Amino acid sequence: MTGAAWEASADLVVVGGGVAGLTAARAASVRGLRVLTVSKGGPTDTSTQYAQGGIAVVAPRGDSVGSHVADTVAAGAGLCDEVAVESIVAAGRQAVASLRDLGAVFDRGGDGQVSRTREGGHSTRRIIHAGGDATGAEVQRALNAAGLPVLFGAAATRVVTDSGGVVGLQLLSDKGAGVIHAPAVLLATGGLGQLYACSTNPAGATADGVALALRAGAAVADIEFVQFHPTVLFSPGGVGRRPLISEAVRGEGARLVDGNGDSITAGVHPRGDLAPRDVVSKAIAARMRELGADYVYLDARSIPQFAQRFPTITASCLAAGIDPAAQLIPVAPAAHYQCGGVVTDLQGRTEVPGLYAAGEVARTGLHGANRLASNSLLEGLVMGERAGAAAAERSDVRAEVRAADSPALRRAPRGLVQRLMTEHASVVRDGGGLAGAAGELGAARPITASSVGELEDSALTLTARVLIAAALKRTESRGCHTRSDYPDTDRAARHSISIRMDADGQLRSDALELAGVD
Repeated sequence: MTGAAWEASADLVVVGGGVAGLTAARAASVRGLRVLTVSKGGPTDTSTQYAQGGIAVVAPRGDSVGSHVADTVAAGAGLCDEVAVESIVAAGRQAVASLRDLGAVFDRGGDGQVSRTREGGHSTRRIIHAGGDATGAEVQRALNAAGLPVLFGAAATRVVTDSGGVVGLQLLSDKGAGVIHAPAVLLATGGLGQLYACSTNPAGATADGVALALRAGAAVADIEFVQFHPTVLFSPGGVGRRPLISEAVRGEGARLVDGNGDSITAGVHPRGDLAPRDVVSKAIAARMRELGADYVYLDARSIPQFAQRFPTITASCLAAGIDPAAQLIPVAPAAHYQCGGVVTDLQGRTEVPGLYAAGEVARTGLHGANRLASNSLLEGLVMGERAGAAAAERSDVRAEVRAADSPALRRAPRGLVQRLMTEHASVVRDGGGLAGAAGELGAARPITASSVGELEDSALTLTARVLIAAALKRTESRGCHTRSDYPDTDRAARHSISIRMDADGQLRSDALELAGVD
């Protein structure tokens, strides 16, 4: 390809170096594929690194696949694909066994068996963990130690396709604009937390994969369902990535209370503080509005040896001047996880030949309208393995990227996007606010992105437009999505909203036609 500062070739390019991406790269490599993984950050600049709670996997005693499926479907508020749920949940034990074969070490109890805790929405203790509350860091360490080649500091700019599907990937790195000729690209880019002013996600969670997939012709679905973690460490004026206080803390007995010492969730749900995350987040948001407060409290003082069980959380609290063993922890909801994403089958395939997706960026049907706690690492392991294996079906396709002009991308300033999304597309939304935000984002100007920051801003702009369009169309409250002007759940709306971008740049959803965005 002319015009590129550098070129390479591979059988599969994996975009993203977290649990799903590295698991997929390994699965494809052991099948003989030439795999190149690219990551715009460094070895630990992933959402996986920050995952605290653990991995939800069926326990050997007092549990079953059916029970885990039932809990997942209940949390998903009517939009889970039950076939997908059972398929992924049933594969959990083998996925964890493969991770342990790579050297991952999980916490054990006094009996020598792997320790398990309970989190919101789960009917039993099935969450395995590492380092107390550093499970993601251990998963990332084990996968990094596998020694798979990763090109760091390389941001994907475009999935290139022709009439037969994917032919490669364009990138921007410190070596300049580059291209990788490949018949298969797997998106494992994580989530969209940076759409909001405050999030548990790292700085790189800028919805890159959603934007890349849309521009390549793939569909996204359930994108309006953004899960807000109920208990994120509150800091006055705090923006950017904020430390979360793992749900496992409540699983070990901590209580959510307001400034008067009253329970936040009493009478709200039978499981109280261990209700699904959407329920707890909405209960906290309602109490804060009622009291005119910016936060509530988590009382973890009853948990013995808190610092030993939760060393990461303890360090975060102490850095903020709070001793969780002796003081109440101020918490508030913050953007945490995208429950929808790029539509795939149970092998990670999108509708674009040669384009795959796995992990948080993908919509398999596992999460529905609200993700069950600790199902994320589970999905990344299972679907990463499957997508990496499925990419072998393209290994005999010859792929060559031919010269093409860079497309114009619409970009709104990141501060504007985050303000609009935080004010109008957060835990509780309404039609007027969503429509106003859509109008402001619709004025975004086209640019030719020349930096990683501009690429990220354009991805955030596009994803914000798509999310708001879906939220406007969903005139009901369900799971993570709460409309104050439509507070009830509508049985007629028990379906996913799928949005795609046409070749002419028009965004379409069912019969809904939206203003074009690039």
